[in-house]
Amino acid sequence: MNAMTFSPGPASTATSPPTEQLAGTPDAARPTTSRVQRFIRGNAEDPTWARPALLALLAATALLYTYGLTSNGWANSFYSAAVQAGSDSWKAFFFGSSDAGNSITVDKPPAALWVMALSVRVFGLSSFAILFPQVLMGVATVGVVYTSVRRHWGAAAGLIAGAVMALTPVAVLMFRFNNPDALLVLLMALGAWATMRSIERGSARWFALAGVFIGLGFLTKTLQVLLVVPFFGIAYLVAADTTLRRRIIGAAAGVGAMLLSAGWWVAIVELIPANMRPYIGGSQTNSFLELTFGYNGLGRINGDETGSVGGGGGWGTTGLGRMFSSSIGGQISWLIPSAVILLAVGLWIRGRAPRTDIRRAGYVVWGGWLVVTLLTFSLMAGIFHEYYTVALAPAVAALVGMGSAEAWERRSSWLGVGALCVATLAAAIWSFVLLSRTTAYGDWLRVSVLALGITAALGFLVLDRLHRRAVPAVIATALIAALAGPTAYSLTTVNTSYTGSIITAGPSTGGMGGPGGGGMPGGAMPTLPGGTMPTFPGGGGAPTGGGGGMGGLLDASTPSTEVVAALSEGASSYRWVAAAIGSQNAAGLQLGSGLPVMAIGGFNGSDPSPTLVQFQDYVDQGLIHYFAASGNGGGMRGGGMGGSGTASEISAWVQANFTAVTIDGTTFYDLTAPVGSTATTGSSTTTATTV
Repeated sequence: MNAMTFSPGPASTATSPPTEQLAGTPDAARPTTSRVQRFIRGNAEDPTWARPALLALLAATALLYTYGLTSNGWANSFYSAAVQAGSDSWKAFFFGSSDAGNSITVDKPPAALWVMALSVRVFGLSSFAILFPQVLMGVATVGVVYTSVRRHWGAAAGLIAGAVMALTPVAVLMFRFNNPDALLVLLMALGAWATMRSIERGSARWFALAGVFIGLGFLTKTLQVLLVVPFFGIAYLVAADTTLRRRIIGAAAGVGAMLLSAGWWVAIVELIPANMRPYIGGSQTNSFLELTFGYNGLGRINGDETGSVGGGGGWGTTGLGRMFSSSIGGQISWLIPSAVILLAVGLWIRGRAPRTDIRRAGYVVWGGWLVVTLLTFSLMAGIFHEYYTVALAPAVAALVGMGSAEAWERRSSWLGVGALCVATLAAAIWSFVLLSRTTAYGDWLRVSVLALGITAALGFLVLDRLHRRAVPAVIATALIAALAGPTAYSLTTVNTSYTGSIITAGPSTGGMGGPGGGGMPGGAMPTLPGGTMPTFPGGGGAPTGGGGGMGGLLDASTPSTEVVAALSEGASSYRWVAAAIGSQNAAGLQLGSGLPVMAIGGFNGSDPSPTLVQFQDYVDQGLIHYFAASGNGGGMRGGGMGGSGTASEISAWVQANFTAVTIDGTTFYDLTAPVGSTATTGSSTTTATTV
């Protein structure tokens, strides 16, 4: 059969790419094209259409991710406030502080904040300056996935992988948002790319580079990056094209590079005296190691997270079906069934290949990434948000591209044709199910996807009987059936504004969260043992007011012009113009005024920072001007969620001893005016009475 091929790179039994064949070529015999020409034309072994197609894919990805970007505003104000602080203070930059006064850090290491803060230092504070670096990370991730797959499976396989990566709904969401996940995914993809190069070359240096990327991933989101490490290491130790001794040395170099690239910052933070640095947000003992292995570590697995606003059953049902549930399925699962099928077929095909077979190593690297991360996310009982699943996107994309190319090369056999048929049918059927969970697109899209998938699957079965001109139509039909659903979700995502701490891509499916941010899992507040509701600093149940979500716990509100004016008055005399319970409350005031605001208790008010004695000392020194009343939201009262009760103690002390002033309908306490004195705020004067 004379049909269009995937134009794979090296033959299936090759252990090195054609580009390596030029290594011994004399300089005089090498091509003399310029760098610009090589950039436009691409690699010599690729078809002429490959590089223009890649450039078009990257340009389309950039356009998609940038469209309506600033409609997300400050996105997650929790991180935007830290970016603003880091753009004002190098100390806040280094530690990842929530405010330029360096009272407390965010509950993650600061690598992602570094990138955004540098952007703000160059372009000024704006939504675009904060969010655009994530767009660039998304485009880079698509390019890295393409490059990794193209090198050993061909340009067409790389383009398929890149397109799947670009159109995964949760990826579209997170590469337009300011959470750490965008940088984390890019670094993990770079780690996989460097691992493949190290296996191909048998190079300890390349594997050490993979370790550097993993270490930087740790400084982005701590232990989550380690999910990809086991099979990176296994693939290198088994398949690297060198001796066993050199493989062991290379593995040690990778581990050493990982520890050094992550450990330098951790060592500095742990060794600096606590009174010379901000409190480590999210920890209960002011320790980054405790944060790493507790709240951000084992607590995520077993649900025992001190200070968490949920956990255990509060974050959805665990189990192998979790990634396919109503709240998560539309984020990531569109092509997971197809990826698993193609992974199994690829491993079967390469099963008897030599030890150094680079393609089998690729299935181990990307397949191990998928399986370990999928199982972890499915079974973890602690804090889990739908957007975490973006960490699966590169693995799914790579396996779809690799596996489809491998099957296409063997389309003359029952295994190759069967793999193409079943993978296409699985993608179409599952897309039909996912699209049936929402009314956003009517019936026409899901029915069309199913019909196209069945048609393409049947076309693969009779591929050897088709005229060669019909073959491209079968391939195109299969790709449309596989990508139409994710594309629809992605277009909905870029046309929706997202703010807050819990967000989901695509249209509403009646699950957790929802477009544009939202509340707690299931749309309800978490409950404590015995079915009781959590209480908040200052007393009472769920907070009211604020800017969406839980009104101050999961999203920030925007202060009025009058509030900003009051905070700005005499601001240079204070280290913090205000203090507020919970990071989102503080973030709203800080981003609105551009001035440092202390976040008492960290993200949800449960961290013991500052203590009541410390806060009293700050007030005695005249370092804080206002205290924002906690009635508009804030953190959990310590006892209920297992955290500190410090926020409640501070709130009670302030209310009993300082003047309450109302600024444009918002209540503050003037910490420079003790009870019984006369407080002046702008044009209003209030004489306090004992509270």
